[in-house]
Amino acid sequence: MSSVLSKVAVVGSGISGAACAWSLARNGVSVTLFESARGPGGRMSQRREIAEDGRELHFDHGAPYFTVNSPEVLSLVREWESKKICAEWKEGFDIFDCFSNQFTSTEQERVSGRYVGTPGMNSICKALCHEPGVESKFGVSVGRMEWLEKDNSWLLLGIDGQSLGQFEGIVASDKNIVSPRFTSVTGRVPPLDLSLVPDLAIKLQNIPVIPCFALMLAFEQPLSMIPVKGFFIKNSEVLSWAYCDSSKPGRSTACERWVLHSTKEYAERVIAEYGLQKPSDAMLKKVAEELYQELQSVGLCTPRPFFMKAHRWGSAFPAASIAGEEKCLWDESKRVAICGDFCVSPNIEGAILSGLAAASKFQKIVSYL
Repeated sequence: MSSVLSKVAVVGSGISGAACAWSLARNGVSVTLFESARGPGGRMSQRREIAEDGRELHFDHGAPYFTVNSPEVLSLVREWESKKICAEWKEGFDIFDCFSNQFTSTEQERVSGRYVGTPGMNSICKALCHEPGVESKFGVSVGRMEWLEKDNSWLLLGIDGQSLGQFEGIVASDKNIVSPRFTSVTGRVPPLDLSLVPDLAIKLQNIPVIPCFALMLAFEQPLSMIPVKGFFIKNSEVLSWAYCDSSKPGRSTACERWVLHSTKEYAERVIAEYGLQKPSDAMLKKVAEELYQELQSVGLCTPRPFFMKAHRWGSAFPAASIAGEEKCLWDESKRVAICGDFCVSPNIEGAILSGLAAASKFQKIVSYL
């Protein structure tokens, strides 16, 4: 095994890439994980903010929780619970109807089995990225992936052109690594040249995504006028749901923190006006005020928060699944795996299953040696 498949590079430390790296390492493959951000998590990342008075605030501003249907993922969740990096969030969710200005509950919204990372959503990714056998390099952007025909291996280069190492296989766990949409956001071409894997390129041509704005709010006192800690919002053109982040297990309760998500229609309107380039502070401030005012206008008259900030998720939420039963995209000749929630289902469980499937492709190579 060591002579043919000794080193694999995983690019992206969201839950899909982290699960893939963890699985590979547990099966004896040396893994180097590259992440352009300062820490792991992707859509499961936890945002650290500092209020004007110096208080440190933390928000799960992407995926607020995840559910589990697969026995394979449930087994992992039980392991994570035993390690205190995951817990069930037992608060019920309601629906708020903006036409009637009332909360309505259904059995579906009050189901159990909503899980969160503890003390933050990114805690699970952190643990997986520090599995023995995984070398994680944060703050490192991969600028180009070159196929070395002579060596039958991959050379990864940073955005400055410096070598990041040579690998027998690569895993792309972030759709921006392979999507032309990456160019419109960063101004750089995607690191992976899809002409090297033409069969995969066909499936990756158009990955529809749903944009979203998240609004992070912090209040001095609990919002007593809201009877639940999470609710979906009907009949609003601006807001889709809201949840009390500080009500999750393992979170600080020094103040009450809420996260609101916009509708995709609202986010698309803003992006159509301002583009996909990095949003300006002025634009985010305008969005934050509009989302907050929508909460006020539907009758949920909350006190003014002492902290309010918006974040744009330009392409984090996929709207399609492209890999079918394989759960990932795989090119055996060049040992390239592409995984993510866009391969299975647009949620955390789908991302985990895709990452595990990608790892299994490399493990099958090893088993044949």
